[in-house]
Amino acid sequence: VSTQRPRRGFLWMLALAWIPAVLLHTAVLFHSGPLPALTTAAWMLLVAAFSVLPFTLHRLTSQLLPEFASMLMLPAAGVEFCALAQGTIPDPACAYFFPAPGHWYSTAVCLHLWLASAAMHAWNQEFRLRKLIRPLLLSALCVAAALGLDQISTQKLIPFFFVPDLLLWISVGTTTLLTLWAWQRPACPSKPWRDRSETLARLRSPYTGAPLRLVAEARGEALMSSEHERFPIRNGIADFVRPSEITGANRKYNHLYQTIGGFYDDTQRVGAALMGMDRDGYVRSYMNRLEVKPGDSVLETSVGTGLNFKYLPEGVRLTGLDLSAEMLSNCRTNLRRWRMNADLFLGNAEYLPFADNSFDVVFHVGGINFFSDRARAIREMIRVAKPGSLLLIADETEEHVQKAYENMPYTKEFFKDRSEVVSVPVDLLPSEMLDVHLEIVWGNRFYALTFRKPLASSDTEATLRMVART
Repeated sequence: VSTQRPRRGFLWMLALAWIPAVLLHTAVLFHSGPLPALTTAAWMLLVAAFSVLPFTLHRLTSQLLPEFASMLMLPAAGVEFCALAQGTIPDPACAYFFPAPGHWYSTAVCLHLWLASAAMHAWNQEFRLRKLIRPLLLSALCVAAALGLDQISTQKLIPFFFVPDLLLWISVGTTTLLTLWAWQRPACPSKPWRDRSETLARLRSPYTGAPLRLVAEARGEALMSSEHERFPIRNGIADFVRPSEITGANRKYNHLYQTIGGFYDDTQRVGAALMGMDRDGYVRSYMNRLEVKPGDSVLETSVGTGLNFKYLPEGVRLTGLDLSAEMLSNCRTNLRRWRMNADLFLGNAEYLPFADNSFDVVFHVGGINFFSDRARAIREMIRVAKPGSLLLIADETEEHVQKAYENMPYTKEFFKDRSEVVSVPVDLLPSEMLDVHLEIVWGNRFYALTFRKPLASSDTEATLRMVART
């Protein structure tokens, strides 16, 4: 459920819970007659929804809560919705999912789902022990305290503390408080737009180059240019994409990333493990080529889920742009998890919404192989980089695309029958670029191309601007 948008994740889990249960009891339902069978199947669908809701609630709130608190939502909501299902849905539909109501079962549900939330948290933190101990201990103490109080109440060990179904009331209270806590916390980890004067100063219309200003609207905020262009801000992310202009390869591969964005990080981790790759070493093999100092302003085009930001020094000002809203959504989740801030923009790397000479460091990793206009994307990177900056472009080689993406079940339809093979875009660099260096890394799977923007004269700068805008 955490790899999909909330509604889609809920429907997937509902199907995975309900369809096997119906198939498993087909014989019983068949012998009960058509109308009773349909009635029972409908009730079973409602029970399945109750069993899935705790995971969906966890999905909606875990990104907004502190780590130990986010681990309490799943067990608390599980006990609450289990009791609600057992109290409102008649047998035999409920019995197909839950055994007969009993105090032991609520305790089992609580412990079971706490272990599930602990496993998800450990996975998200990549099993780094120092990041796991504190939230695991705090959440375990809270669960143990709730179960201990419930045991005291059930056994009447303290007469004045006797409350029927104390664990249920604790769960209802915990779920309510955590939900209210999550709702009042901002969804976007970055600063409000009114406090981003430096960011606003470097923004330009990607189509006319006109400066942008922040305006308040009835439904939120937007960026406006002197040419009356309007770019909405949704959930803290400015949207510079015009769907009608996303065509060709950009449209094709953006559809791919919109689909796989939710589980992109997970597949990367699993794939690296299956290939025996040290993922940290793999990322550092190209990120260490950048010249980044604390205080630098850094832009990554096609930022994806923000993985590369973790490998930059502390104290840098981060900016990321991507064409996929789904990838940016997961990037924002990652930034909150990593306690990092960045300005994120939905936009086309071939039309960057930034002024000339805006960033100390500009780089791109993954994606440029299949841009509609690679040359323009490179010129845009050069345009927004400050003179003297070292730029990086890295992506997969043709050999890796053939061996991996052309053979994966879903991605192969996007990568087979291509009109052009993958090539390193050395020939697309303007002739005045300095220190051009190309290296193939990780067993011919990846290329890393670095080059330096010259300390150009005003005439050369004007030429670069003109070419970039053409």
